[in-house]
Amino acid sequence: MSDIHPPNFHLDMRRCSLLTYQLFTSQHLPMGQKEAFEFFEDPGNLCNITPPWLTFCMLNKESSRGVYENAEFDYTIKFLGIKMPWRSRIIDYQPPERFTDIQVKGPYKSWTHLHVLERVPGGTLIRDEVTYALHLPALMLHPFLIRKKLIDIFTYRAVKIAEWAENTEPKKRKDIHRFHRQRHR
Repeated sequence: MSDIHPPNFHLDMRRCSLLTYQLFTSQHLPMGQKEAFEFFEDPGNLCNITPPWLTFCMLNKESSRGVYENAEFDYTIKFLGIKMPWRSRIIDYQPPERFTDIQVKGPYKSWTHLHVLERVPGGTLIRDEVTYALHLPALMLHPFLIRKKLIDIFTYRAVKIAEWAENTEPKKRKDIHRFHRQRHR
């Protein structure tokens, strides 16, 4: 999957310290900032942009309220066949420009994910900045497993977002968005 990139998508990873890494993505979408933000602030859409091999499952039904400061979301993912709980909390919410979630409980020592939506000529630039730290035992797995899986996850996400945005008719995009909201309530 990591060999297939949608147009206008870029991904970079950096090592910050022994256990801490950063992942950066950017993707241009041919739509307004508000419309793009509405898609990303709907937790139900996370199911649609997460690879099926992660077996993502949203656990709390109140997720239909959407993203807001201090909102918490519980879900599970499967990694290497092991079901792992994950709880995230929104610590910063500035619509329609950005929001930040952190891992409260999950597989990483720490995880902070900044979502930025910037108005640019011809649409919106979506940027993700993820800073994550590993537990010491996982350090050996990073170069050949964790790093690769994160690249695959964010590339899959970009492909699904591009597919959604490709539909150039705003009414159809809204219908798809509404369909996904109803499906996950």
